[in-house]
Amino acid sequence: MFVGKSLFLRGWNDKEIIRELWLKNITISSSEIAYLAKKFVVYLALIHRQSCKMLRAFMEAQGGYILHLDATCEGDSPHLMSGLDEISEIVLHNIKLSSESKENIIPFFTKVKKVYGNPRAIVHDMGKGILNAVEKVFPNTPDFVCHFHFLRDIGKDLFAKENDIIRNRLKHYAIQGRLRQKAKQFKKIIDLHPGLDECLSASLENKKIEKWALKQMPAVATYALIQWTLDGKKYGNGYGFPFDRPYLVFYQRLKTIYSESEKLQKIHLRDNAKDNKPFVKLHCLLNDIINDKPLYKTILQMQEKTSVFDRLRTALRIANPEQNQGLNDDGDDMDIKTIEEGVKDFRNWLTHDDRYSENIDYQKMIEQIDKYWKKLFADPITVDTPLGKTTIQPGRTNNILERFFRDIRRGYRKKSGVNSMSKTLKAMLADTPLVKNLENQEYLKIILNGKATLEERFAEIDAKVVREELRKSQEDLEKVPPKINGIIKELKFPETLVKMFSRHLKI
Repeated sequence: MFVGKSLFLRGWNDKEIIRELWLKNITISSSEIAYLAKKFVVYLALIHRQSCKMLRAFMEAQGGYILHLDATCEGDSPHLMSGLDEISEIVLHNIKLSSESKENIIPFFTKVKKVYGNPRAIVHDMGKGILNAVEKVFPNTPDFVCHFHFLRDIGKDLFAKENDIIRNRLKHYAIQGRLRQKAKQFKKIIDLHPGLDECLSASLENKKIEKWALKQMPAVATYALIQWTLDGKKYGNGYGFPFDRPYLVFYQRLKTIYSESEKLQKIHLRDNAKDNKPFVKLHCLLNDIINDKPLYKTILQMQEKTSVFDRLRTALRIANPEQNQGLNDDGDDMDIKTIEEGVKDFRNWLTHDDRYSENIDYQKMIEQIDKYWKKLFADPITVDTPLGKTTIQPGRTNNILERFFRDIRRGYRKKSGVNSMSKTLKAMLADTPLVKNLENQEYLKIILNGKATLEERFAEIDAKVVREELRKSQEDLEKVPPKINGIIKELKFPETLVKMFSRHLKI
C-alpha cells in the first residue's frame, strides 16, 4: 500500500521510496518496488470489478454516463486503451491491444456495454478502428469526435508536408548548431566583463548605452539576438503540432535577425573602430539559409495554410492561438449552435474565396469537415434521473484522457529518467489507469464498500486470486507461444520445414 500510494498518488520515484523506507528500517530494491506496484494495481483492479454494479448505479443516478475513449502508444509498444465517464471522471475499463483495429476494439466495447449499459453518448478520436467498432457495438448511441483531435488531424493533413520540408532544410544548414557555437564565442566576452548583461537590459530600457560598455555591446547584443532566435524553437502554447509550429517560428526569427543585423552592421558606436563585427558575422552566417528560394517559397505556403487553419480554430472556439492552456483547453463554454454557425461561415468563406477554392489541399479540408459534420456538434441530451429530468451536454474534447495519459508518461519518465515510454507501456499492467480514480472521493466511497481504508478493503481479497492475476499479467501480448519458441531455437528449422512440406507435394 505504501509503495502504491507513493508511486501513483504522491508521484515519488524509486529513490525517494527507498530512502523513506530506509528511515523506517526497511530495505527494499527497485525490482521489489516494481513488483509491489503491480500488486497494488491488481488489488485495485479486483475491488474495481467487484464494485461495478455500484458504480453503474451511481452513474445511472446522475442520468447515465458519457463514454470517452482514447489510447496511448509509443514505438512498438501495445496500445493502452481506456474508457472514462466524462460526468464523474471515473476510469471504467482498460485494455492492452496489439493495434487499434475494429476486431481488437469490439470486445473492449462489448465488455463496457455489458457491465455499465449503453452510454448516453460517446466521444473519441477519428481512428478508423474506433469509428467502425462504435458503429458495430453502439449503433444507436449519439457518437461524436473530439474537436481537438479533429482539428489536429486537419492541420497535419493541411501542412505537415511543408513543416517537414522546413525542418529538413534547417537541418541541412545545421543552423541551430552553428548559432549555438557562435553564441558560445560571445558568451566568453560576457563572462570576462561582468555586468554586460545587466547593462544591455538597462540600455534597452533607457535607450542609451553606457560609455564603458560601448566596445563590448555589439557582442552581447548579438549573443542576445541568437538566444532570442533559438528560443523560437521552444515557442508554442502547449498544444503540440500543428497548433504549435516551432520550425516556422524559428525560421521567422532567423529572417528577422538577418534583416536587423543588416541594419546594425552599418552602425559604428565609436569613431574609427570596427566594433560592428559581431553583427557582420551574424549576417554572413544566415546569408545562405535566408536566400534559399525553395525554402522561402515553402515558408510562404505554410504561412498561408496556418492562417486558414487558425481561422477554423477560431470558428470552433478551441485551442485559441492567444491562449496557452495546452491540453487543459476544453474549448470555450459557448452554445454549440453558435459554434456550428461559426464553422458554417468558415466553410462558406473557404469555398467561395478564389484564393483557396481551387486548391486541392483546401478541397480536402472541406471534405474532412463535411465527412465529420454530424459527429462534431452534439445537442444537449435530456435524461431521467431519480430526482427528475436533467440535461447532459457531451464534452467537445477528449482532453480528459489526453491529460490523463500525459500524467502517466510524466510520472513514469520522472521515475525512470528515460524519455521513451515503449518499454514502460509493455511492462505496465492494463489496469494501471485505475489509480487515477483514487483522486475521486465518490469513487473511493463506492469501492471501500463500508470499510474505513483501502488497506481494510484490500485485506478482503483472496491472496491466491492476486497471485493468479499477477501470473496472467506476465503473459505479454507479443510473447511467442512456448511450442513455437522451442522450434525456432533449432538452427536447421527452415530446412526441416521444407522437408516436411515436400512430403505432401503432388507431382
